[in-house]
Amino acid sequence: MVVRKRGTFHKSSTSAPPSHPDRRCPALGAAISLGLARFAYPLLLPGMRADLGWSYFTAGAMNTVNAAGYLIGALWMPRALATLDARRVLLGGAYLTALVLAGHGLARSDAALYVLRCLAGCASAATFVSGGLLAARLGQTPGARPALVLGVYYGGTGVGIIASALMVPPLSWPVAWWALAAAALVAALAMAAGTRSLAGPPGGRAAQGQGFRARDFAFGLAGYLMFGLGYIGYMTFNVTLLREQGAGPALVLTFYLLLGLGVIASSWLWAPLLQRCQGGQALALLNGLLALATVLPVLSAHPLASLVSGALFGAVFLSVVASTTALVRHNLAMAAWPAGIAAFTVVFAAGQIVGPSLVGLVADGGGLGRGLALSAAALALGSLLATRQKALARAAD
Repeated sequence: MVVRKRGTFHKSSTSAPPSHPDRRCPALGAAISLGLARFAYPLLLPGMRADLGWSYFTAGAMNTVNAAGYLIGALWMPRALATLDARRVLLGGAYLTALVLAGHGLARSDAALYVLRCLAGCASAATFVSGGLLAARLGQTPGARPALVLGVYYGGTGVGIIASALMVPPLSWPVAWWALAAAALVAALAMAAGTRSLAGPPGGRAAQGQGFRARDFAFGLAGYLMFGLGYIGYMTFNVTLLREQGAGPALVLTFYLLLGLGVIASSWLWAPLLQRCQGGQALALLNGLLALATVLPVLSAHPLASLVSGALFGAVFLSVVASTTALVRHNLAMAAWPAGIAAFTVVFAAGQIVGPSLVGLVADGGGLGRGLALSAAALALGSLLATRQKALARAAD
């Protein structure tokens, strides 16, 4: 039985252990919004570039407008969560994402694809932010391990990445988009069936910013901005770089599977760190590891360097996102969580807007290696900035 109390979720003494499906099903929101709607794109990019005659800049710009849509959605989320049940927003965004992905397979002009990538970003933000909020609330239920619950939610992205790796390569890019749309719809229906008990009242005015001050998290926000700028270059062009280095289909598939498995494993790898660190230490360490993973395939075209890079990147990058949610959870009262999560989502999206086009522009002039080296430098800077983020004097766990 579920009893609602002050906007959170409490289980009675007959509640299930932390492995109850309700604690896993929101993770399908991350699988849809990131694994299918965003991180499948690198697998489709080589075919789309060849058929549509794209430069690196145009290929990157497609992810730039996707990130712009994500920013629009993130800016809208505090108001939406103030008036709507987070589960309703989660499911609405998931269904809309599936519809928009299907539209990608019908589009042939750059203009139409720009619009669709933007709409996919808006819908993904609704799903991802509301799902993160539900995961943070679930972490407060009796018997839960908050950092692990958050890690499992963000680790759901790995399920989407693995599904994309298995579905996309044998298909032409239009058919692949339709397959991704079908997978998103199935995941949304499963999530709807598995999260019925998570419905709750809207956050009210607190979701619009009460209790959250951006200046208290200035260095964390700056470090996360650099993460958004740096990681998206790698996640946009990783497959293209492998293809240019002569990688065959088997190596690309292995690379993407390791990436997805790393994301899933990250839930357990970093949960103790996220639970223990109340300041920016986790964000700093994880950004530093991502910088290393990003620069590896630039320094060496050996298949082993590529596979290590993919496994390390997958095992880290979504835990950076989880680390900011944990930072908010450690340092703010629950009523201010929606505003805190939304603020970090906004700077994340802002970095993603700049990153793909900037890397594409640099790559057009000097090759993908130089573009990804820029991504690695941004991540290293993010690591240094995050070291300056301190826990608030009066943390509200």
